[in-house]
Amino acid sequence: MNQKRISFSRRTFLKSAASVATVASVPFIVPSSVLGQAAPSNRITIGCIGLGGQGTGNMRGFIAKKDSEVIALCDVDKGHLQKANEQVKLPDSALYNDFRDLLARDDVDAVSIGTPDHWHTIPSVAAMKTGRDVYCEKPLTLTIAEGRILAATAKRYGRVLQTGSQQRSDDRFRQACEIVRNGLIGELKTVYVDIPGNNRDNPVDWKPEPVPHGFDYNLWLGPATWAPYTPMRCHYTFRFILDYSGGQMTNWGAHYLDIAQWGIGADDSGPVRIKGHGEFPKEGLFTTAVKADIEYTYANGVKLVLHQGGGGNTRFVGTEGWVRVTRGKIEAEPVSVLDYKLKPDDVHLYRSTDHKQDFLNCVKTRKDPICNAEVGHRSASVCHLGNISMLLDRELNWDPKREEFVGDSEAQGMVSRVFRAPWRL
Repeated sequence: MNQKRISFSRRTFLKSAASVATVASVPFIVPSSVLGQAAPSNRITIGCIGLGGQGTGNMRGFIAKKDSEVIALCDVDKGHLQKANEQVKLPDSALYNDFRDLLARDDVDAVSIGTPDHWHTIPSVAAMKTGRDVYCEKPLTLTIAEGRILAATAKRYGRVLQTGSQQRSDDRFRQACEIVRNGLIGELKTVYVDIPGNNRDNPVDWKPEPVPHGFDYNLWLGPATWAPYTPMRCHYTFRFILDYSGGQMTNWGAHYLDIAQWGIGADDSGPVRIKGHGEFPKEGLFTTAVKADIEYTYANGVKLVLHQGGGGNTRFVGTEGWVRVTRGKIEAEPVSVLDYKLKPDDVHLYRSTDHKQDFLNCVKTRKDPICNAEVGHRSASVCHLGNISMLLDRELNWDPKREEFVGDSEAQGMVSRVFRAPWRL
């Protein structure tokens, strides 16, 4: 853990990655100090990539930790970059428009990625291949294929990756899943997940507008299909456009389906059958589902039923009771299960009470964090599978081991997407 990281310029970085667009095709390992020897008190040095609302929130979280130091910021929007830097007060030399320039530094131990969903995989893979650990926002990826690449990269290069599914670091969510996993509500039969509806109106009469000064729109689009600029395409509302995200399915669904996976015990697997129906906009800028009803079936017979349009919660129903959990509240029937104290031989799930601190601890110990790359990928896959079923409006069979649709070439073609040149994985 004390090996010196190889220092290289941006030109060297781009060259070693095969081209300006290739960030995940060359098998090389760059050692990392991981303990930030250049930082005061051996704090872990952090570079933040993507500084919108959640990205800046994550930055503040790492600033507040005694064992981490934010030393570099990156965003394609100069306004976001400067606003975020008001809280860190870094010199201009530590502010970047392009994530590759940040990764060309030799003093960054880890990166926090808070970009739009279509920009999660490329910088995450690049960071891990250059010896950095990664804290990446949920949903971990835009597609199932990207998730497998990301998980494989983390494993190959021995990197720590924490998915920003912070509900796993909440005692209530862990307790609910331990109640289920220890059979306190009997045999698990059905899991109900409710997620909120869209919280922005669809711009039906939108028009292309000039790109604002200081916003690198071409780089913001990155691997996505070129499209004319409009403010509602970018920043928060990107999540309602399929080119960049998966709607509330991958926004709130990534949280509550993640808890469903944890309770079911499917962190390394997923459903075998998906039947979804959704309502999609017939006009306007937004293209993701405005309503969703999806039934997933797991190999053990457990049903997972998702509905979009209510609040956010996960409810596990067994043969002898139920437990429901949401942010700030857990309830159950019988109520007595909430007072149950786990015995030494019971199932004890990974305990974290601080998602970012768990990441930092694992950077030091080299252990897997509570929501590692495989877990984040599998939970995101459940979201993607639901969206694919809704888009095709039919029942689909899925092989979670091979991560392939069974006998359905059209659905299989939606497991990945073509990147806009020159970007590729």
